[in-house]
Amino acid sequence: MWRHIGTAQTINLRLVVILPSSHGPKHFKHIISYRHGYCAATRRVRNGSQCACTGRQSQMTGSKYRRFNSEQRMLECFGRQLRPVECPSLNSVLTTAQSQPNPDPRYGWIMVAIVFTLTTLSFGTLGAISVFLKPLAAEFGWSRADTALGYTAIAFSSALFGILWGIIADRYGTRWFGVLAAIAMAVALILLSTQNSLLEFYLFYFLFGALGNAVCSQPLFANVGFWFQRKPGLALGITAAGGAMGQGIVPYFAGIGIEHWGWRATYEAMSLIYLVIALPIAFFIRESPERQRVLSQSTTENEPRTFPLSAVEVILWISIAVIFCCNCMAVPIVHLVPLLTDNGRSLSSATSVLLVLMLAGVAGRIMGGKLADMIGALPGYFLMSLGQTVFVAWFVFLDHLLALYALAIVFGFTYSGVMSSILVCTRIMVSARLAARAMAITSFFGWGGMGLGGYFGGMFYDLSGNYVNSFVFAAIAGFVNLIILAAFMTRIRRHGPGDLATA
Repeated sequence: MWRHIGTAQTINLRLVVILPSSHGPKHFKHIISYRHGYCAATRRVRNGSQCACTGRQSQMTGSKYRRFNSEQRMLECFGRQLRPVECPSLNSVLTTAQSQPNPDPRYGWIMVAIVFTLTTLSFGTLGAISVFLKPLAAEFGWSRADTALGYTAIAFSSALFGILWGIIADRYGTRWFGVLAAIAMAVALILLSTQNSLLEFYLFYFLFGALGNAVCSQPLFANVGFWFQRKPGLALGITAAGGAMGQGIVPYFAGIGIEHWGWRATYEAMSLIYLVIALPIAFFIRESPERQRVLSQSTTENEPRTFPLSAVEVILWISIAVIFCCNCMAVPIVHLVPLLTDNGRSLSSATSVLLVLMLAGVAGRIMGGKLADMIGALPGYFLMSLGQTVFVAWFVFLDHLLALYALAIVFGFTYSGVMSSILVCTRIMVSARLAARAMAITSFFGWGGMGLGGYFGGMFYDLSGNYVNSFVFAAIAGFVNLIILAAFMTRIRRHGPGDLATA
């Protein structure tokens, strides 16, 4: 007789015990995984636990709950309570269980498309700040640092309120997040069309970040990531590619609008377009089955987690790294268009270089996610960070348009790959219950790095009258990020030598 004592979601642990079940040896989903002598699925064995297949109750002698302080004690206990039986090969069971994983829900790809579109719009507004920078400075007499601080305002509000929305998402889900973001983005853009002072400029961009970008980025990324168990990197990479797409096409068309109709009419048109696109699709947002299961539980005891470092330590390492990582990428995002127009290029020509950079970033974000599935999220993060660090400073030394396009392609590919790698690192290393707030916390420091990077880029320009020091600063920040990532990988390797490949 085969007896079922529990189930587990994954098989990636040190010891696997196959317990008899009344339904026969073909029920391979009745595998209990253990790590360090504890049950990774439930951390206990309960008398009368229910079978997932038929709903029958299994019976077990002894106390209601069993805990095991060692693998030997666990095996001794089971050996006394269960009759010896002829059991199928452990290797064949593992092969069957691993080669035939449950398919990911198809609705997950609909969620990818929805969040892709929302992030295209929200991140597009961030990229468009560089296009509005010179017209606003010319009309109101603001300095480059003053106008670049608008990017800092939206980055800071996205970071600060992202933590709040992450906590809410982990507690109540993200069902209505898209609706809130769609309305908030449209309202903020229409208010920007009426601005007449720096205070209004900062306040309205702060509103866009707090109720728009912060709502439809990290909380929804966490939702999408747990729709997929087999290839979360690819799914998150495609989703994050929306940000790169938006930072390419929105500034490009905003630049055309400014040249033909002025900056106020362009803000108004963006507001209407955002509302028409974002609001209808927002009603189709659903929570992933994995997060629904976790949200319905009152404790974390049934949630398996096998990464060797604690969630707090993981969040700390990633948060420190992304500050400098985002310092590096923020300088060209905010100041590339002003740099090129200062060198005599038209606004449409300058925005075309930014468009090429961001379109290359679409491929970079997808490949960054795919690379995480292939070699691990953290090694992928390191490789993409290396690329952006090597290429970022060359923008101030190239003048030929074709050379700028080529540089935009390689920088856009690597910098965008960094973004999806960060998301996959958090998805792999942190449990589903903490996913949204973990992404929000790391995003807080990332947005802080983006805001500071944009501001320092403008400050160094104001001090020297050119962008050389600004882009050199970006390269130095990228190098610091690489040092931190190398230390993080060393820490993981020392704690669990076999875990870096899956990190």
